[in-house]
Amino acid sequence: MSTSARSDIFSRLREVSRDASAEQIQRERQALGTAVAPAPPAPGLCLGFLTNVLKNRGSVDCASSRSEAVKAIGHHLYSHFRSHRLVAGNDPRLAAMPWRDAGVLPRFGSLEAGEPVALSFAQLGVVETGAILTWTGRANPAANNLLPEHHIVLVDTADLVATMEQAWERITIESEKNGRPRGINFIAGPSSTADIEGQLVYGAHGPRHWHVILLGNIPADALALARSSASV
Repeated sequence: MSTSARSDIFSRLREVSRDASAEQIQRERQALGTAVAPAPPAPGLCLGFLTNVLKNRGSVDCASSRSEAVKAIGHHLYSHFRSHRLVAGNDPRLAAMPWRDAGVLPRFGSLEAGEPVALSFAQLGVVETGAILTWTGRANPAANNLLPEHHIVLVDTADLVATMEQAWERITIESEKNGRPRGINFIAGPSSTADIEGQLVYGAHGPRHWHVILLGNIPADALALARSSASV
């Protein structure tokens, strides 16, 4: 698009918005309605979320309690890195985890050079896209989401929502209650790009691996069913 054409479009948009009242704009927005949400890949929030995380090239695990979550984190760390060390933000929910149950050794703060694994606690999980939502700020450094080679995320089943619209409703409620966070990240899989010769590459500008642990009351067969559904 040429510069003159772009300028003409924005000029016309400014003219339209200048002449319209706030009430008219709101009525026209409401008249547009909302798009129909896509059908979930599997029934139930837990199963649908796990399935879409797998389809996004993530890996998944389930835990019924905080102790089981710590053990799952410890097993994942040792199987990939022969270590029990990671970096975690200063999120109170992470500080309260029973780390000694699995000998996991978290360092609380922001990721530093040479540290390959970071852990985040998601604000929400979105079934529609298989994405997790994180706040960023002093308690949850953005570096822990975007810079590690391996990103592990805890998601509570109580924080699963079906659609992006419901996610934004929850964001609005939380922001009105506690103030807006410094940043909001939707993350739906490991970092990937196809900018280089059209070849899909993972980890070019962010985590190469993305592991999601769903925490809470989860159907016993959810993990096996999710893996079966994701492979179809």
